[in-house]
Amino acid sequence: MKITAAVLMRDGITENFAKEAPLEVREVDLAPPGRGEVLIRMGAAGVCHSDLSVINGTRPRPLPMALGHEASGYVEEVGAGVDDLAPGDHVVCIFAPGCRICTPCAEGRPALCERAAKHHGVGELMTGARRLSMDGDTINHHVGVSAFATHAVMDRRSLVKVEHDLPAHVSALFSCAMLTGAGAIFNTARILPGQTVAVIGLGGVGLSAVLGAAAAGAGRVIAIDPFESKMEAARTMGATDCIKADENTIQAVHDLTNGGVDCAVELAGSVKALETAYEITRRGGLTVTAGLPHPDQRMALPALKLVAEERTLKGSYIGSCVPQRDLPRMFALYEQGKLPVEKMLSHRVRLDEINVAMDRLNDGTAIRQIVDFS
Repeated sequence: MKITAAVLMRDGITENFAKEAPLEVREVDLAPPGRGEVLIRMGAAGVCHSDLSVINGTRPRPLPMALGHEASGYVEEVGAGVDDLAPGDHVVCIFAPGCRICTPCAEGRPALCERAAKHHGVGELMTGARRLSMDGDTINHHVGVSAFATHAVMDRRSLVKVEHDLPAHVSALFSCAMLTGAGAIFNTARILPGQTVAVIGLGGVGLSAVLGAAAAGAGRVIAIDPFESKMEAARTMGATDCIKADENTIQAVHDLTNGGVDCAVELAGSVKALETAYEITRRGGLTVTAGLPHPDQRMALPALKLVAEERTLKGSYIGSCVPQRDLPRMFALYEQGKLPVEKMLSHRVRLDEINVAMDRLNDGTAIRQIVDFS
């Protein structure tokens, strides 16, 4: 079938996205779903910094590639062997699914799935197939999703059925932002009621962490970012304190907390932010990072503190989540008003405005933008 998709033809572009137009909105061919695959009609797709990282080259991917990974949609057709989804079902797309066979999956850590990493790294679906092409040439899939498109074929394991009555522009935000941000709070940090939490970087994922910390009952939630508008947003989502990210941040947090927070969560994708997170964590505390800096960047770690102060530094990928387990729980919290994810939605855009959306994301004037296919 013919569909419309935003295809990345060249990377290494770092600014002026509307002018440079790295994402070309084109008519492309989408093959029908094969065995174990599902055709979905896209409902909404979030514009995430991970998409921007592919465009600017921070996270290199094989090109050309149909971009987009945070999304929800509706089943149109199922391939052979898929008997638990049917046309019309509402689904959320998962960019880090599990094969359920490899060692990390067997340990309950599908985000670290070896098979997904192998296939997604070369632009394939988990089945090993590519279903997109343009002018006879193959187009790569973005982490098995390729959500900046009217339709997509995906591996069944990359989808979670939505049993709750949610609009697509809300459920899409759970696909990456909430799983990663709130998941880092619930699963990686395991925040307890009354603990002090600092969140550095207030994009969609960072604000999801703020929401998660508030829902978990944190006694103090400190939001840190260079943009005042994002700190204002954080206040509406449960932040008890906001501190500007600058040369005085570390001292300001220490003064506010009498020596540091129980847990600092870095979600800016910056090594400097991670170093700040480590420095604002108290003796015996936990530092969590879910940001994705350039692979060449290195952290300067005061190693003595790791031992003498019994510190813990943990990575968190897609919030250490098991999506089939965690999404229903998060949807329930949303319906109870405890995870009001729609508060982070700053713009709803058309697919042909996708490069403009990347400019907003790059200059910090947007929090979470949604490509609306309704």
